[in-house]
Amino acid sequence: MQIAVVEDDDGVGDALVEALATHGHEAVRMRRGSDLLLGHRGMDAVILDLGLPDADGLQVLRQLRAVSDVPVVILTARDDERSVVRGLRGGADDYLVKPARLAELLARLDVVTQRRRATAASAEQTVTEGDVVVDLAAREVEVGGAPVALTAKEFELLEVLVTRPGAAVSRQQLMDAVWGDAYVAISRTLDVHMTGLRAKLGRPGLISTIRGYGYRWGT
Repeated sequence: MQIAVVEDDDGVGDALVEALATHGHEAVRMRRGSDLLLGHRGMDAVILDLGLPDADGLQVLRQLRAVSDVPVVILTARDDERSVVRGLRGGADDYLVKPARLAELLARLDVVTQRRRATAASAEQTVTEGDVVVDLAAREVEVGGAPVALTAKEFELLEVLVTRPGAAVSRQQLMDAVWGDAYVAISRTLDVHMTGLRAKLGRPGLISTIRGYGYRWGT
């Protein structure tokens, strides 16, 4: 697996990278929360310290969860119950207190990544809303029984929305999922592609705008 190790302590961080490499993983060392928020795409899992130099790890976790569901194991010196509860409720898949035994850390990483893969595999591959049918596996769309040709970016936008039916999806989530970085993607680009997608579907109201936030799929 490719694992982000978000740890500003060089001793701990270097030891984790070396240990993970020994067990066949590719570890990417990150020292700041902003490094993770800018570089999380492509990671299979994240080991996240809470005491980071640029932001509290719990805040970084909340920001990450706004754009990604990558498995996160918190590894921190904070052992108080409040921190544990806040970490798990904030979106962490697991929580370990330093010093953690390597075998236990590796086992927990395996568990959270297997759980996430199983969830993804069981996700519905065909989404139907009225006379609109979206085949996620084939990347095909039909409206009223007729095929609709979408660009790659338009389909990716649609995919993000239809896999969260009825849920409000923020502009940041959409930009991060489609363009790879919610911090540098151009907002106007999203607007242009969304306009094109809506026009091609020809079903007003199917993708609704949530003013000041983002969009929602479903009537």
